[in-house]
Amino acid sequence: MFNFALRRLPLCARRGARGFVSRRLSQPLVSSHFRADWRACWPALIPAFVPAIVSSTAHAESTATGASTEATLPAISVNAANISATPRAVDPNLPASVETVTREQFSNWNVVNTEDVLKYMPNLAVRKRFVGDLNSLIEVRGTSNSQSARGLVYADGLLLSNLLGNSFTFPPRWSMVFQDEIQQVDVIYGPFSALYPGNSLGATVLISTRMPKKFEATADVKAFTQHFSLYGVNQNFNGSEMSASIGDRVGKFSYLLGVNHLENTSQPLQFATLAQSGTPATAGATPVTGAYFYNNQTNTPTAVLGVNGEGIEHTVQDQFKLKMQYDFTPTLQAGFTLGYWHQTYNSATSSFLRDAQGNPVYGGTVSIGGYQYTIPAAAFAPSLGHSENWLYGVSLKTRNATGWNGEAVASYYDIGNSVARTANSGAPGNGPGTVIVGDGTGWKTLDLRSTYTPVTTQAGLTDHALSFGYHYDNYFLDNQSYNTLNWRDGEATSFTNSFVGKTQTQALYAQDAWRFLPRWKLVYGVRYEDWQAYGGAQALPGQTIAYSDANQHHFSPKASLSFDVTDDLTLRASIGRAYRFPTVSELFQGQINGSSIVNNNPNLKPEDDLSKELTAEWAHWHGVFRFSLFQDDVKNTIFSQTDTTVIPNVTNFQNIGKVRSRGVETSYSGQDVLMRGLDLLASVAYTQSKIIANAQNPASVGKYFYRIPLWRADLAATYHFNERAALTLAARYSGRQYNTLTNTDTNPDVFGGTSSYAVADAKFTFRPTRLSEVGIGVDNLFDARYFVYHPYPGRTFYVEAKLRM
Repeated sequence: MFNFALRRLPLCARRGARGFVSRRLSQPLVSSHFRADWRACWPALIPAFVPAIVSSTAHAESTATGASTEATLPAISVNAANISATPRAVDPNLPASVETVTREQFSNWNVVNTEDVLKYMPNLAVRKRFVGDLNSLIEVRGTSNSQSARGLVYADGLLLSNLLGNSFTFPPRWSMVFQDEIQQVDVIYGPFSALYPGNSLGATVLISTRMPKKFEATADVKAFTQHFSLYGVNQNFNGSEMSASIGDRVGKFSYLLGVNHLENTSQPLQFATLAQSGTPATAGATPVTGAYFYNNQTNTPTAVLGVNGEGIEHTVQDQFKLKMQYDFTPTLQAGFTLGYWHQTYNSATSSFLRDAQGNPVYGGTVSIGGYQYTIPAAAFAPSLGHSENWLYGVSLKTRNATGWNGEAVASYYDIGNSVARTANSGAPGNGPGTVIVGDGTGWKTLDLRSTYTPVTTQAGLTDHALSFGYHYDNYFLDNQSYNTLNWRDGEATSFTNSFVGKTQTQALYAQDAWRFLPRWKLVYGVRYEDWQAYGGAQALPGQTIAYSDANQHHFSPKASLSFDVTDDLTLRASIGRAYRFPTVSELFQGQINGSSIVNNNPNLKPEDDLSKELTAEWAHWHGVFRFSLFQDDVKNTIFSQTDTTVIPNVTNFQNIGKVRSRGVETSYSGQDVLMRGLDLLASVAYTQSKIIANAQNPASVGKYFYRIPLWRADLAATYHFNERAALTLAARYSGRQYNTLTNTDTNPDVFGGTSSYAVADAKFTFRPTRLSEVGIGVDNLFDARYFVYHPYPGRTFYVEAKLRM
């Protein structure tokens, strides 16, 4: 009878319920281990669970007077007032694989930045080079960590993805969510839902945050340090983070206010290198010492001269977040979000080279070991910058358990002030340089959605669960570059170039989830998108080049068929087409730097993806197993490469004819695994991503695509000694991958390469009282040295103290 009732629950509730009855009937439903699963589903549980309880009760009464072999279940009481947060439940009709991490799970991990909550997700990795990295991107399945426009990140329906470009410099705006407000994070794999645009080709990340039910206040302090040793660097790098929040619910009005301050100094991110010279030094070369030698990613003997480029980055970030909600009626709610994020960075460089008097040498012709080298003037050029970012969001939605609901969400992301400064040379002082101003860049979105939720019948069937919607977004870029006599804080002296442009997308979509038989469900839908690029122009001194407008429109059909083989086993087959349209920067932004031409490409075609997935989900052994086979065939993949078929070669964003990614994922998420108190997340994935056609670079055909590891594996085990203490041991593994489209980087585990790696993490959490918490943790426990071109951090220690009231 329990299994019959269980089929009526949404999938997220079934995962939490299976195994619960056999193990924990004597415990309250809102115990710490299961609180997250039920919190995530309780809005959907009420209409689904009440008929199930009634049915179970009626059955118990009918057998009470006769002989029955079925045991009577003890009553379970759920008190919604005890639930201090109401995150958005994941749509149970999503036609895709979904992985979830809850607050109760990641509170026992080393989490400093918002993106850290994704660190153990199946077949997903975060390119985070240090705490506070401004360029943290996600990579998932056949999407590399340089394809930022192939992932979507939302926080309570507000878009955080920076779709102004498609590279390392356009990461999601994670800092618009502070870690303590997160209730749960859901990752939707692939573009199988009509509710999301083609940028979901890789994955969609849904962050659900909490709102208080009564007065609360928190304060959190973290400190972290790493020791880093490589080439001529051997020192500690330290940082800290402080955050506080206050919130309350007064009648129909609730609010949550949070602030955060982070300061950190990174390990060296980039080194100045020159190919080892075989030319004997001339008499005019300055003899120097201090250089290091190694074989680079292509096994070429290379001299390391010092720290350059992004150097050792010191960053300071301040965050302010205000959320307000007002319940006009029990089913009509309005919300307002104001986010502010200010960041500054200063990338210091240093030369390892010393002349005979011990003075650092930053340029010129030098002699190293009797051989001659010429150091470019900009080899050690430092940089600094700052930006000020604002997020405004409003929402209005209804919350009926069944029947029709409506939702409207509007957002505006404003980069109000953005300045990046770079010196022309590495010589000490305040010499000439360049200034890039990005004020006025940003995006705005509007989403209107209507849904219909049917009532489940006694036979387990439902009418059609419908979703209709309209989407609008507008991205606008305005970058201006100037020369200056004082690179640190001087005024602009002369104009060098500028790039401007806009894109706009409007979309209509419809989706239907139809349980046409008790164990069969069909989810099908279509999305129509109309995209245009306009206002694109490049300006040079005395010349402005305007680009023609572009327009594309496409239909993206989707379909998913699922079958509940048993109450514990579900099979699903999904297929979907998606179009990922070019971003403003891919279309309009370029540069000419000496002999290197980096053109914009206003004639780019959208990426055309056909995704397929077969999935089995099995609730067993106190948890849920998932096994997925997937394949993505992407035509016109947009990627920055060099066209080797023209002279001179041209480097820019181009369409690669076809890239195919196929693989398999296995994952398990369970609680009380093998023993009471042991929670486990585990996954292993294999992905083979290859270039099938590429007319502009024929040498890449048949090669593995850029930065897609063949294997990924993650494991996170948390043992709860009791309600006060927990220990987490975790591991992350990433296999062989390539940093070039032609796979010529045959020596990956060095600076300039992209490593395979195996990293272990640990954290011990202790709660001395109900309102206090301390934590001690370490990432990269065995101090592995691994690279994503830049070196990743060394062994990093964390200490944390938190107070609540």
